[in-house]
Amino acid sequence: MDFTQLGRTGLKVSRIVLGTMNFGPHTSVEDSHAIMDAAHEKGINFFDTANGYGRAIYPGRTEEIIGEWFAKDPVKRHKTVLATKVYGDMGEGWPNEGKLSALNIRRALDASLKRLQTDYIDLYQFHHVDRDTPWEEIWQAIEVAIQQGKILYAGSSNFAGWHIAQAQAAAEKRNFTGLVSEQSIYNLIVRDVEREVLPAAEYYGLGVIPWSPLQGGLLGGVIRKENEGVRRLEGRAKETVEKLRPQIEAYEAFADELGTQPGDLALAWLLHQKAVTGPIVGPRTMEQLESAVRAVDLKLDEKALARLDEIFPGYKTSPEDYAW
Repeated sequence: MDFTQLGRTGLKVSRIVLGTMNFGPHTSVEDSHAIMDAAHEKGINFFDTANGYGRAIYPGRTEEIIGEWFAKDPVKRHKTVLATKVYGDMGEGWPNEGKLSALNIRRALDASLKRLQTDYIDLYQFHHVDRDTPWEEIWQAIEVAIQQGKILYAGSSNFAGWHIAQAQAAAEKRNFTGLVSEQSIYNLIVRDVEREVLPAAEYYGLGVIPWSPLQGGLLGGVIRKENEGVRRLEGRAKETVEKLRPQIEAYEAFADELGTQPGDLALAWLLHQKAVTGPIVGPRTMEQLESAVRAVDLKLDEKALARLDEIFPGYKTSPEDYAW
């Protein structure tokens, strides 16, 4: 496994991030623990979760599963860079059970620590921008949590470029580090962050953590699996594939030409992009984890990267993307 710094910090993390969203609703406790064991064996030390994951059972169930795994052996926590998130409503509609008020950050953080069975979180991420809470309040709450030793770093998720700039400007006034990472949807099909989010992250020294790197499986050999009867497409997925079929067919053919799997190629492409720390992979099975690890060793030359840009065109940095 390759490692890199998380943004401008001194924290070293694996180039593949283990996503845990499936733990509980789609992956059993036993299989979830086995996947985390295997991740450590393969050198993956960066685990990502959120306080709302597991909602199909009940909010917080995924954090509990991770906490039960930590409880088996203290070394597991020591070897893990743990990231979780705050924002989603964790109550039943009662006020102050969600978003980024100082009150909710305090309550949500303590609840996450209890479920995760740990006394600190390495990376505490804002799951969405809160347009109702001023940054002065958010940063004050985070500074208190850092002083208490409950978190080490703060990150964002699903922020626009100007949100990152706004957050960092407010942090600078307080002589505070501010954000060290941004977690956003980014893959060969969905490349909107190239306009402003990636440039902002690079400028401010944030590590970018792409989620949905295979765009819901569309970059994982979806047409091949459909033809082989392994996967049946329905609803929105079917409509999307039909819309993008020529591109996806060309992409899968290019993967064959390179002698690699489509999913491996999609992850490897992300690892070649500026500011990207590592994509989040959310394996339901051990085989999916194996595929993610293979991508780290897949090196793409300029010709291969150019071909992928031809198949799935990206964006220039704003304003050059739409003006001179």
